[in-house]
Amino acid sequence: MSRIGKKPVSVPAGVTASIDNRVLNVKGPKGALSLNLRDEISYTLENDGILVKPANETKAARAFWGMQRTLVQNLITGVTEGFTKKLVITGVGYRAASQGKVLKLQLGYSHDVNIDVPEGIEIKTPDQTTVEISGIDKQKVGQIAAEIRRWRKPEPYKGKGIKYDGEFIFRKEGKKK
Repeated sequence: MSRIGKKPVSVPAGVTASIDNRVLNVKGPKGALSLNLRDEISYTLENDGILVKPANETKAARAFWGMQRTLVQNLITGVTEGFTKKLVITGVGYRAASQGKVLKLQLGYSHDVNIDVPEGIEIKTPDQTTVEISGIDKQKVGQIAAEIRRWRKPEPYKGKGIKYDGEFIFRKEGKKK
């Protein structure tokens, strides 16, 4: 039994949810999102929220139950509050600058790295070593943050690279004489 799946997803005021042809559509103050619904799970719109239950007693239905409830919760959270990831750049000469729909990174390569910002994602650079990625779709925000981080992962000796804010990098001791 899924403990997460048992709880109904509450729909706050100002958010509308509807199910049409196995697609859940959610509209809120920040925008609109949709989710293709699984056949193994039954979704019920009630006055206090959305109830997610397995449609049958198969192993696949129980496996998808908690995940589908979390995906519905992410839709509601996205259209009301949105999601934000913060990246911190560490290293001499490493810097970032946001120019319109392009993020320009200088990461010690012989060339600058230009990353195009996808539709629905907003990237801010409050200073040269901080990148803030925000949007209403949790998957897109996390994906673009991972793609930026992939250009220069933090290394364990000096800690140089791009890391998530609050991420702990295990440090190693260098060579001994």
